[in-house]
Amino acid sequence: MSTGPGAERFDERRLLVALFGAGTAAFAQLYAPQSVLPDAARELATSASATALLVSAATLGLAVGVLPWAWVADRIGRVRAMTVAMLGATAVGLAVPFAPSFGMIVAGRAVEGLLVAGVPAVAMAYLTEMLPSAVVPRAAGTYVAGTSMGGLMGRLVSGGVAELFGWRAGVGAVAVVCLVAAGMFVWLAPRDRKPRDRKPRDGVPSDGGPSDEHPPRDDDGPRRAGRLRALLSPRLLVLDAQGLLLMGGFVAVYNYLGFRLADEPFGLSSGVVSLVFFAYLAGTWSSARTGRLVVRHGRRRVLIVSTGVMAVGVVVTLSGWLPVVLAGLVVLTAGFFGAHAVASGWTPVAAPQARTQAAAVYNLAYYAGSSLFGWLGGVGFALAGWSGTVGMVLVLVAVAAGLAAAVLRD
Repeated sequence: MSTGPGAERFDERRLLVALFGAGTAAFAQLYAPQSVLPDAARELATSASATALLVSAATLGLAVGVLPWAWVADRIGRVRAMTVAMLGATAVGLAVPFAPSFGMIVAGRAVEGLLVAGVPAVAMAYLTEMLPSAVVPRAAGTYVAGTSMGGLMGRLVSGGVAELFGWRAGVGAVAVVCLVAAGMFVWLAPRDRKPRDRKPRDGVPSDGGPSDEHPPRDDDGPRRAGRLRALLSPRLLVLDAQGLLLMGGFVAVYNYLGFRLADEPFGLSSGVVSLVFFAYLAGTWSSARTGRLVVRHGRRRVLIVSTGVMAVGVVVTLSGWLPVVLAGLVVLTAGFFGAHAVASGWTPVAAPQARTQAAAVYNLAYYAGSSLFGWLGGVGFALAGWSGTVGMVLVLVAVAAGLAAAVLRD
């Protein structure tokens, strides 16, 4: 590898592209069934809320997996952990859509989510460790842009292929795309330092864990207690709540909007419904831009404004005119990804002594919200139609904004 003034900039660019690929690989397969849920419901003879388990089971598996993957990454290295996670998830993703029963598909999706968890559990801590602090907001935005692009690609590919060959083939085709994106990460990602090679400070490795060369010290207990206090601090808990509430509302909208658009008065096919997910490009744009806004206006202000933008978009989707519904979805998506880029990038910075653990807990909350509220949105949909889902989402957004305004400070 080259050295000198230009080498560091080259490594930074390579890292950003690699993380974009990782986000794409992970999130394309995680949400691939979302655009074909109405088709799956018809074939499997299941209700809207039950069929949404094809998404919620994967996000629940991801929520369960983030903490164990953080532990694994501290021991085998962050790049190696993400590589194993992506390749394992892709292998499962190729097989799961062709399982013979609904129960087996849901169980397989949970396993797939458990493997995918290795990417979001580690990515933010990896970039925080590898880059100067001034670059972290922009890098976090780039990674989140990759996740939004992955979500878009997964939904478009599955919906387009489903139009010709059925929803199972559509979901399977996404796994093939993810294999290419995972290969991009493996090829480009700069190797992180192995845990045992990290430079010690007074006999203790930089990640705070024991090593072969330096046995545990008497102050390991206080250090662990300090990590726990950091993870339970009001600021970290409110940042976790942002992920729980905002992600829950966002996934509920995308889970059930397809059912609304497939029914009258819209009557759209699955292929056309999948085009709705082009709204994700608004998230790619807003998350990449968020880093610059944070530098100019501060994290707290950008987070609260982004949450307000999300609320406006949710309300606009109540319209009965398709162009207005789509405009509302674009606004909602831009607001959500802006808020998520701020909260997820803020989390490891707010807990420097427990970066990996803080990022993992944020992701645990984030995907727990996706699983819980992504499913509960269907209950609202069954009881009161689209307005029931929108009402639940607005409550979640209002609580998130209120907590951020009351507790968070730059």
